[in-house]
Amino acid sequence: MDAQTQIELEAAAFRRLRQHLMQDRTDVQNIDMMNLAGFCRNCLSRWYQEAANERGIDMTKDEGREAFYGMTMDEWKANYQTDASSAQQSEFKQAFAENVTGKS
Repeated sequence: MDAQTQIELEAAAFRRLRQHLMQDRTDVQNIDMMNLAGFCRNCLSRWYQEAANERGIDMTKDEGREAFYGMTMDEWKANYQTDASSAQQSEFKQAFAENVTGKS
């Protein structure tokens, strides 16, 4: 497989992942994704922003989130986010430390 085809396939897989998370499974909460998988929609939007910044494209955290979510975070939260239980919040602290800050 040539490099361009690989890039196109990877981009298609990313778009399908985004569709799955943003349209097909809006019921799955970010906190549950983070607790189970060590990443969530916010991580994906941050990685998108970081990739843009690495290529000299000026993009803020909020702009990265809006590009990934297809809406503002306030809109996402109002439409799809539910309150996290104390158990979810406790698990999240550990998952965030392990996967985002690298401080387990």
